[in-house]
Amino acid sequence: EMCIRDRIGTDSHTTMINGLGVLGWGAGGIEAEAVLLGQPLYLLTPEVIGMRLVGALPEGSTATDLVLTVTQLLRKRGVVAKFVEFTGPGLSKLPLADRATIANMSPEFGATSTLFPVDAETLRYLRNTGRDSELVNLVEHYTRAQGIFRTDDAPEPQFDDLLELDLGTVEPSLAGPRRPQDRVAMRNLGQAFRAAFADRFNAEQENGVTENALIRLGTEGGKASPDPVAQKEDQDKKLTKSTGSDGNGQNGHGKDVLVSMAGSETHMTDGSVAIAAITSCTNTSNPSVMIAAGLVAKHAVERGLSVRQTVKTSLAPGSRAVMDYLNNADLLPYLEALRFHLVGFGCTTCIGNSGPLADPVAEAVQENDLIVAAVLSGNRNFEGRIHPQVRASFLASPPLVVAYALAGTVDIDLTKDPIGTDINGEVVYLRDLWPTQKEVSDVVAKAVTPEVFSKNYASVFEGDEHWRSLSNSTGELFDWDPNSTYIQEPPFFHGMSTEPEGVKNIRGARVLAMLDDSITTDHISPAGSFSPSSPAGRYLIEKGVEKRDFNTYGARRGNHEVMVRGTFGNIRLRNHLTPDKEGYYTVHLPDGEQTTIYEASMRYQQEGVPLLVIAGKEYGSGSSRDWAAKGPLLLGVRAVIAESFERIHRSNLVGMGILPLQFKQGENKESLGLTGTETYDIEGIEEGLKPRQEVTVKVTRQDGSTFSIQTLARLDGPIDVTYYENGGILPTVLRKLLKA
Repeated sequence: EMCIRDRIGTDSHTTMINGLGVLGWGAGGIEAEAVLLGQPLYLLTPEVIGMRLVGALPEGSTATDLVLTVTQLLRKRGVVAKFVEFTGPGLSKLPLADRATIANMSPEFGATSTLFPVDAETLRYLRNTGRDSELVNLVEHYTRAQGIFRTDDAPEPQFDDLLELDLGTVEPSLAGPRRPQDRVAMRNLGQAFRAAFADRFNAEQENGVTENALIRLGTEGGKASPDPVAQKEDQDKKLTKSTGSDGNGQNGHGKDVLVSMAGSETHMTDGSVAIAAITSCTNTSNPSVMIAAGLVAKHAVERGLSVRQTVKTSLAPGSRAVMDYLNNADLLPYLEALRFHLVGFGCTTCIGNSGPLADPVAEAVQENDLIVAAVLSGNRNFEGRIHPQVRASFLASPPLVVAYALAGTVDIDLTKDPIGTDINGEVVYLRDLWPTQKEVSDVVAKAVTPEVFSKNYASVFEGDEHWRSLSNSTGELFDWDPNSTYIQEPPFFHGMSTEPEGVKNIRGARVLAMLDDSITTDHISPAGSFSPSSPAGRYLIEKGVEKRDFNTYGARRGNHEVMVRGTFGNIRLRNHLTPDKEGYYTVHLPDGEQTTIYEASMRYQQEGVPLLVIAGKEYGSGSSRDWAAKGPLLLGVRAVIAESFERIHRSNLVGMGILPLQFKQGENKESLGLTGTETYDIEGIEEGLKPRQEVTVKVTRQDGSTFSIQTLARLDGPIDVTYYENGGILPTVLRKLLKA
């Protein structure tokens, strides 16, 4: 066999492999479970959108700046369920690690995959990461024989549509504060932050807060000693309780909150950086931006700059090789001097696993209602995802994460504002710390060697001693522990018949949640921590679990009792049925009682009332989280009506037997005058649905008047119809196995 024929990736960022010229994409977890049971994986033939690159990245711009630019461009173009393929002369100036960084973020701009061609750069990467020469030769000979090896003089492929990007126009950028496609030029970040929270800043201006107060520079954490390791130890101070005081804030607005430390005080205000994390597979496997981060840290420490204690810092590389080449380059001590310590490998802050803020910081934020920020090198910054107390999250390159940790605020223009003062009292700007492309490439060439990769991946699938010592169950049936709060037998097959019972029209449905655009799977099924007052928290307390042992939703996804209570549990969720309240709340109708979404759904189920969710564009974007479909099913949701769906989530809804309905082009809940207080009848289901059939929804207002709307059933192929009529993928597969 020349190669393994098929691989199914259950992570939405499986697309990172596209950077190597290998076609691949993420599948929903529900689809993957069916594949394990022998079911084929289906995909409609997609459109292919070409992205032509010309020029080269300018001095000062990074691969992260490029990927945020591409994400903004392609999300605006609309590439959901489409393939994107890169082409053009600019590819010759784009290292493979940068290509992989772009391909990784395919889910953020909605593409199924983002393919780069195999070329000389691909072969160079394979050699430089320790691949066997026989494999490298095979890749070259195979792709040349197939006519898919790219050269500068090769003809350009034909595409359904073609976009062009001049790499020379890419500038230092961040994205946020709530979505990865919302790119902001670094020079405009302070302005964008204020615009995103205009209500807060407009109110402060009306109250007479001035805009000309003192900007406190970033040396409040202390000065560096000549020895960066010693400096790091000096900075590891114990935090004490914070106090708030009225007055002008760090950049001249809001409250100036003094957070007390051992012998010193640090100022916090709106825009203060609370979390600075070098994290996620997107950037932390890219040597150029990781080395750049180390060099920024080195230059900062040499100038005597430090990170204030109110900033929670962390380093979570996407590869063990990263720590080796940071050590080889003698850059790790400087990152550690700024408190960027290794916390693990893989998903941490990006998925909400940063852990709590220090108590005095958390108290300052809570008591003074501060809008604090996270700056991270991850790929997702959806509301409530990074940390429940952080309302503004910005994606940035690893070197910019270090820079904003030093600055201590996002309400700043680092192209012209000082980042701090050095040990001699001289003002320091970002340009004084930023390495040149040559400086970065010289260090990469010296520190990133084939041996780094071959050593780290020689036994990558064996695991460490803890993994190897794990015990596992044997036998045909799993031995469920009824007392476990982590793993419980799921109810999805309880009462399932050997033959489909037939789908019925949905009558008298109520709206559980009326939502806006860009509702992510993090809004629907959060993965991070939760409070004792939440439905999931109350459930665990009733089971004798203490708050310190709650863990996260992600860790408890084997227990449906926790997960159903956490469905639509994002603390930043805005439900139009409860406009005065954020979070997991709704109104039970017709009595109008405000309650939690979980409690309302249980009442509706007791009353025999089916439920709907109504939303805007891009419903279900983000992680390929199967609980974002499983949870709504357990809440009693029978259909979701939205303006558009993200690919994997639409598939997961069908896979759980929930009907995805799409408003007709140009229509939405606002244009139709929907309020969420109506009842809904979805007709034509019993007669049998066809792929992408028009479905009539009858709407009855509270005054008894009625009208009908036409929607598109997003059962995109015959197999989707089969899955829906069986109540989902897994019932379909089990019935098939029973007949075999």
